[in-house]
Amino acid sequence: MAGVAVFAASGALAAARAKQTIVTFAFFAAVTGIGGGTLRDLLIGAPVFWVERSDYLAVCLAAAAAVWLLKADRWRLSSLLWLDAVGMAAYAVLGAAKAASYGLPPLPCIVMGVLSASFGGIIREVLSGEPSILLRREIYVSAAALGATVFVVASAVGVGGLVASGLGFAFGFTLRALAIARGLALPGYKGSDDA
Repeated sequence: MAGVAVFAASGALAAARAKQTIVTFAFFAAVTGIGGGTLRDLLIGAPVFWVERSDYLAVCLAAAAAVWLLKADRWRLSSLLWLDAVGMAAYAVLGAAKAASYGLPPLPCIVMGVLSASFGGIIREVLSGEPSILLRREIYVSAAALGATVFVVASAVGVGGLVASGLGFAFGFTLRALAIARGLALPGYKGSDDA
């Protein structure tokens, strides 16, 4: 729920920066908060996690309302980045764990972790006209991949679920934290014209 709330707030903040209506706030919050998990569940053949429950959507709507009422677009961007890093690391592990519980092989489990952690944000950026995280050299998707990979590998070698989850979260969050704190980025492609 905390991860949903953080991602939903980031969606609402995108609507705030674009000076949109409360309806757009709610839509962006929901798409960002539950988008990655929805895609994961559809791909692995699981019941979509929020369809038979009201609490996930309620959290998204509450986050949208909070951003609207608290004028959160005036908050420092760095606070959102850190909250988003926590959500990303948690979603990467949770997504991989859910895929594993449905019997998927290790590599697809890692992919499901990455999708869970990043797809909602990608939709948010596309809808708000911002450059997608996929088109930036920022370390984000790779941090989600690291967290999901550590979880899957730890689980495969017999580490208990809670410890494997903690390790995956710690590695994913640490890489993202280093990227935020030190401005780390992935190297860009250097074609023959750049030589």
